[in-house]
Formats: sequence, structure tokens, C-alpha cells
Amino acid sequence: MKHSFSTLLLLFIFTSFNVRSQKTIITDDIDHFWEAYDKVVSTKDSVKQLQYINELYINKGSEGLKALMEVRSYTDHSFVDAINNYPKFWESIRSNTLKSEQFGIEIEKGIQKLKELYPSLKPAQIYFTIGALRTGGTTLSDKVLIGSEIALTDKNTVHEEFPETFDYLEGYFKTEPVKNVVFLNVHEYVHTQQKTTIGQNLIQRCIIEGVAEFTATKALGMESPNPQIKFGQENAEKLRSAFTQEIFSPYTFNWLWNSPDNQFGMRDLGYYIGYAICESFYNKAQDKQLAIKEMIELDYLNDAALFQFVNQSGYFDTSLEFYEQQFDQLRPKVVKILPFENGSKNVDPTTTNITVHFSEPMDKRFSNFNYGSLGETFFPEVPNAPGFSEDGTSFTLEVNLKPKTHYQFVVGNGFSTPEAIALKPYVIEFKTR
Repeated sequence: MKHSFSTLLLLFIFTSFNVRSQKTIITDDIDHFWEAYDKVVSTKDSVKQLQYINELYINKGSEGLKALMEVRSYTDHSFVDAINNYPKFWESIRSNTLKSEQFGIEIEKGIQKLKELYPSLKPAQIYFTIGALRTGGTTLSDKVLIGSEIALTDKNTVHEEFPETFDYLEGYFKTEPVKNVVFLNVHEYVHTQQKTTIGQNLIQRCIIEGVAEFTATKALGMESPNPQIKFGQENAEKLRSAFTQEIFSPYTFNWLWNSPDNQFGMRDLGYYIGYAICESFYNKAQDKQLAIKEMIELDYLNDAALFQFVNQSGYFDTSLEFYEQQFDQLRPKVVKILPFENGSKNVDPTTTNITVHFSEPMDKRFSNFNYGSLGETFFPEVPNAPGFSEDGTSFTLEVNLKPKTHYQFVVGNGFSTPEAIALKPYVIEFKTR
């Protein structure tokens, strides 16, 4: 009997430890940050400041902090610079961030509601961390990563110290993000269930975000607290019309993670587009729970699956195939290269320049060349790039070519018009004699 009791006791202790070690919400990084913060601001010695942020925050950091630093490319300098540059801001958010544990119960309830809506929900962990002002919330694999310095702000958060590039934060703080932290966490939790959170073009990225936004509203039984959704509903036709002009663009800066300095005066309107597509799909579905499952488990990078989903939603006036064809026709193209024809097998190896000519002027701020399907070894040596012609209709590369050599590279869609319409990628391939 003693042996059996001991075995049961050990089993109980192990189980209890395992449950504690697998808790859903981790907030340890918050206390570590403020411990480091107090030491950093106590000295002007930059070496000591970096030492403190490493020893007291980064080195003690959770798996969530490590993940956040990875996805947002944070370094010890990122944290120290942010602390030194915005002292009033940090003091204004301190008390809110220290309340992170208090949100745990409500977040757990929200996740339970999400599981009722989507029974296949896989476990994930939520990390309340503090970053350097590059995200309020993101994910990596099965981790929800909350940047508490943005996510737990309110209308009293000080923003006057920020540069112009952070202007959008003033409007965001006025929405009282700290009051919507449960919604944010459920939205991000949905991302941990999706096949990917990285899209290759605008429509894919908008649907990825829209699925998370729409599912969170259904799980929590509430409207989205994000102003983009209400604004979108009030300006639905204008937004739909404008979006169809860029629908397959590789660029997101007019629709996602952008500033409000655009034609609509509202940032992140791609969230509304994705939300509206999901809402339309859901409303047409007879089996609502199945509709949620299909949205979350959709293969967003599979064109056939994505096109079927969007077409079935009926959100657009015509099919995605039509818009893809329309977008392709609108894209600028490479019309020729000089001083030889593309595909030539007898190029003079003493050729020193290759000039790419476009069908219309490009935005001279951007250029982009990639390896072709044959790989890096087929890319020519480029010692210099003289760049665009004055009118932006051509771009010149200086090259060092070798005799009897096969070359291949791609003029990429990083080239675009001033209206941000991406170039149709063009493969350049030739052989020297």
C-alpha cells in the first residue's frame, strides 16, 4: 500500500508540475523589463545600459521574448534606444503593463469560447512581452506574442516624443487598446491555427488577417473594436473598387500595416476587406461552424483553394480569375533588353552593360533583381548598377561576363510604377560565345 501511495503521489506531483509548466499565459517578461528599465535609466553609460538590458531582460527572457525579437528583429540596442528616446512614453504605460496578469482570466474565457466555435483548436501559449514599438501583437508558430508597450496603451499614453514615422500611434492610443486586449489575443490565437500567416500577395494577406478578425468577433459575440471595420462598412463600395486595382499586388503598403496618410485617411483597411469576404462567405453558408473551420484551415497560398473560397463568398462582382487577368494586363512589363536579344546564345563576353527597357516609367526609388530557377551560380557578376534612366523607362546593370557561360536572372516585381503597380517578373537568360 505504501508503494502504491508513493507512486500516486509522484504521479500527482508530476502532473501538477506539467500543468503549471504548460500554462497558457506567460507574463514574466513584464517584470523583467521594468527591472532592467530602472537600471538603464539610472546611468548615461551606454555600455552599462546594454549590459543591464541583456542581463536583466533579454537573458532572462521567455521563449516568447526570444520569438518576438526574432520576428521583429529586435536587438539590445533597439530596447536601449527606445528607452532613452521616449522617457515620458515609458512612464505613461508602466502601470498598464503591470496589469497584464489581470487579463488572464478573461483571455482564458475568450479562448474557451473560440474552442466552442472551433472544436479543433490546438493549444498555444500567449506571451505578454515588451518590445520596441514595432508590434502590438503577432505570432510565431504556436506562440502569441503581445507587444505590451503598444497593446496595453490608452488615451492617456504620451506620444509627443515620437517621430513622424510613429504618427499613426496617436490615433491608435485613442482607441483605448488596453480595453480590447481580450479581442486582440483571440485574434492572434486564431493565427496560431492557420496553415500560414505569411501571404505572397495582397489578397492572400488580407484574407489571413480577415479570418482572424472575423472569427474573433464570432467567438466573443461582439463587433470588432478596430475602427477599420466600421469605417470599411461605411465606405464599402469605394474600398471594394479601389482594392480590385491592386488585388494581386505583392505590395501591402496601401492596405496593411501602413500609415493613415492615404486616400481614405485610415490605416490597415485590408483588415476590413478580408473581414468582409469572410463575413459574406459565413452568411451564405448553411453550416456556420463548418464555415469557420473552412476559413481557419484554408490553404491561403493555394490559388485554386483561395479562388474558390473568395468566389463562393460573392464579395466581388465577378470572379477572382477575371481580376487576376485584369491586374496582369495593367502591370508594366519589360519590353526589351539591350545590347542583345533575350535568349541569345551568342552574346559577346566583352559586353559590359545590360539595359532593361520597361513599357512605362518606373518609380526610381525601387529596383529588384532575383536569381532565376537555375540558382545563384547563373547570376552574372554585377560590380556596379548605374541604375535608372532620367525618365525611369530603363535600368542599366554593369556586368562582368565570361566566355562560354550560361546566365539567368530575373527582373523582379520590386520594380513598380509610381502608382505602386508591380512589374510583371521577367526572366533574362542568355549564353556567351
